Amino acid sequence: MPPYVRPTKSMPPAIAPLLQPQLSLAPLLPPVHVVDLMTDAGSAVFGAVWRAKEVKLVECPALSDSRPEYKSTYDIEPHAEVPGFDDSKWELVPATDLGGRRGGGIVSFFWFRTVLTIPANAAGFNTAGSKAVLRVNVDDYAEVWINGALPRTAGRPSPATIQGFNIPNRVLLGENVIAPGDKFEIAIFAINGPISAAPANFLWFREAKVEFFT
Repeated sequence: MPPYVRPTKSMPPAIAPLLQPQLSLAPLLPPVHVVDLMTDAGSAVFGAVWRAKEVKLVECPALSDSRPEYKSTYDIEPHAEVPGFDDSKWELVPATDLGGRRGGGIVSFFWFRTVLTIPANAAGFNTAGSKAVLRVNVDDYAEVWINGALPRTAGRPSPATIQGFNIPNRVLLGENVIAPGDKFEIAIFAINGPISAAPANFLWFREAKVEFFT
């Protein structure tokens, strides 16, 4: 996957929003098994090593076809949603410290990254043929990238995007069922908000889990 390239002109979506297929959504029934990623033992089940880095807003040139009065705009750095992104120099975050406060507060953004590898047995649960859902609740908002994709469809439920104030994102891992050895590169963009009423508060996980369904 190539690195992020900042766009220079406006681009229409590849598929008209109303023609895009409905995303596969997480089951609404209670899960049959849950692993808590905010514990050392739970993250170890998936070989997950968590890393994090503060995100900066940077000024950049406006898109070339913007109105002439607009000379500049803003982007974020780094763009850590790209698969294979090198986060080796980032802060190493123990699973038990995912609930630790990060960022400087007010308008603040943070990346959290890890790789989840599906085991044959997840703390007593045989995973083959099951469905798996990543459930994260970030205070205040989160966007969840999986293997370089932010699952979303305009005008339809899009669980990887912001769900609301302190509301969990529940994103299906894989298309239907998982198999032992499947790997999912996770990049979670944490957002302090509401941005227009930026709180005197910080960024942290309220929960991070993998839910299994049969």
